[in-house]
Amino acid sequence: MGFELKAGVSLPELKRKVTQADINLYARASGDYNPIHIDPEFAKKTPLGGTIAHGMLILGYVSEMLTGAFGMDWLESGKLDVRFKAPARPENTVTVSGKITAVGDGNGAKLVKIDIECHNQNNETVITGEASVMVK
Repeated sequence: MGFELKAGVSLPELKRKVTQADINLYARASGDYNPIHIDPEFAKKTPLGGTIAHGMLILGYVSEMLTGAFGMDWLESGKLDVRFKAPARPENTVTVSGKITAVGDGNGAKLVKIDIECHNQNNETVITGEASVMVK
């Protein structure tokens, strides 16, 4: 771990560019072929004005950032509670950030709580939430 486990510490950020190809691959992997994700002509006619990424694709980026920070501890004990604020769109660059809010003791490990935020390149909030992980 390249950071101190204490409240106020920021985790290393993760940036990912969302592409329509990524969205299409996620549709294939998940089986979610809703046209709002994969059909630009259909999506243009909706109030959203174009295709949007699956929320779970963006949560995959959140998990990638947390795995980078906490490794197997995240994969074995991580929990997320998030709210979707705005859609991520093709060609958006999503930045995932986290800040430790609390560190406590829990059965021989440290219970770490983290505020999570995802923003696009225009600093619009895409996702907010909280994560927790038991660090051995």
